[in-house]
Amino acid sequence: MILVVACALVVGPSGQLPASAWSDVFPAGMEGISRYRIPGLVVTAKGTVLAYCEGRRNGSSDWGEIEVRLRRSADGGRTWGPSIHVAHHGERIEGNPRRKTGGEREQTVNNPVAIVDRQTGAIEMLYCVNYARCFSIRSTDDGLSWSRPVDITAAFEPFRSKYDWKVIATGPGHGIQLKSGRLVVPIWLAYGKTGDHAPSASGTLFSDDHGKTWKAGEISVPNLNPWGNPNESILAELSGGRVLMVSRNVSGANRKIITTSADGAAGWTKPEFHRQLLEPVCMAGLAAVPGKPGWLLFTCPESVARDSSGKEIPAGRGKRINLSVRLSRDDGQSWTDAKTLVPGPSAYSDLAVLADGMIVCLSEVGNDIKVAKMNLDWIVDPK
Repeated sequence: MILVVACALVVGPSGQLPASAWSDVFPAGMEGISRYRIPGLVVTAKGTVLAYCEGRRNGSSDWGEIEVRLRRSADGGRTWGPSIHVAHHGERIEGNPRRKTGGEREQTVNNPVAIVDRQTGAIEMLYCVNYARCFSIRSTDDGLSWSRPVDITAAFEPFRSKYDWKVIATGPGHGIQLKSGRLVVPIWLAYGKTGDHAPSASGTLFSDDHGKTWKAGEISVPNLNPWGNPNESILAELSGGRVLMVSRNVSGANRKIITTSADGAAGWTKPEFHRQLLEPVCMAGLAAVPGKPGWLLFTCPESVARDSSGKEIPAGRGKRINLSVRLSRDDGQSWTDAKTLVPGPSAYSDLAVLADGMIVCLSEVGNDIKVAKMNLDWIVDPK
């Protein structure tokens, strides 16, 4: 069992994280890439931190010439190795349906999701190309090198019985391995026009043979009233073994959708809006705290759209600002502690917990992707 140790952390004014707690990982313009987006984070069986994201060569759009970039840290996120282009190294699959001219030679490699297999030590990574095909790659040397891609798009076909999808995507963020050994990855799919990301619904893929093959689970959050266009989701295994899914959506409630399953694949409970988890229509981060049964960490911008009187605007799409971290001690039923990480512009984020108990958050801050380190004491401190 990994025990969580509270490490000392000097805080700044009003309990804010000091500047020394932050470091750049994927600053805009590095390696000639215009913008880095869609961060993901895992800690390998050897304790190496892997940070990965989309490298958007020519702009900020979800479509375009995009590749997957990864950096490794062997010292808990203090320093980082070079940026590695890890996917897609198969035959190019060109064609951007969102551009009428000039996009025919672009390849969009999107939504990387890594999963650490604690039983084999390998790291699996799933990603998509042009939101139309899904591939898996594997690293057996702690993220230094990666296998040739294997096309696993067929795993999405069973979802067609519910939704005739035109767009598929994994994650983003990270997947999880259950105590049973099963690997589970959140997915979403869209069934409008080619290239459109809505209307959409959420589900999972899973593997019971250490990533050799992948299968479709059931739709976890359908696109039914009142759950509007559920898509990017995150997962955590709860203290009793159930799997929690938290889904982004565009609904009048302006709250994240939650649902649980006994095995991460089937039998999902009726989705519910969680009153404490605000929804600015933004991907969030979620991680279980090792050694603390029932303890979960959650990161997301805490913002909703409001009118001039301060009332929430249903489905109003709040600004992506005020990235915050929350703690739950009861498997996500309530979130009792919260701290602001970034009061200004901030968006997607992912979380991991190191063996020494330090928490690592990889997040979009302004136009860059940065990493912050903190401990539980800072989160629960009322100051």
